[in-house]
Amino acid sequence: MVGALFVLLAGGSWWLLQSSDEGGSGGGPDGHTPDYYVDDFTVTTMGPDGKPKQKLTAERMLHYPDDDSTELTRPHLVLYEADTPPWRVRSETGWVSGDGKLVLLNGEVKIDRAAAPGIRPVHITTRDLRVRPRENYAETDEKVKIRSQKSWQTSIGMQAWLTKPVRMKFLSNVRGHYEIK
Repeated sequence: MVGALFVLLAGGSWWLLQSSDEGGSGGGPDGHTPDYYVDDFTVTTMGPDGKPKQKLTAERMLHYPDDDSTELTRPHLVLYEADTPPWRVRSETGWVSGDGKLVLLNGEVKIDRAAAPGIRPVHITTRDLRVRPRENYAETDEKVKIRSQKSWQTSIGMQAWLTKPVRMKFLSNVRGHYEIK
């Protein structure tokens, strides 16, 4: 009786193992499945001066061990710069490469910087932004809308360097209205 139970358990285990491998999308170690998740998280990177350099928050983070990548739900990236208001970047979803050198912000993306003495506020909307956070660099091939007080500009495609000196390059179909005080 015990021998029959052992054979039944061994056979059932073998069948479960075979059936989970056949689908190819199962939770096996070779599939692209998350090994952990975190809800409502915040990661802050400090600069050599001990002050915050970057902060990333999201509603949910999923980590994938096969390529060490991370998927984000409702990410919010803050890029700090001395003596200026920080850049705040939000999107619907995001993806971070395993080495942290590339962040893909997917869906609608909003980039904001508040006003300060001698600095105009900036509000940018676009889609599907590629960010190299270590360089504070961002780019997109999608439509871009920029607003700063009563001035506005639209373009298709943008490259942006968000550290001093802040520079933006607009790639095509550039239109704008600029008001000078």
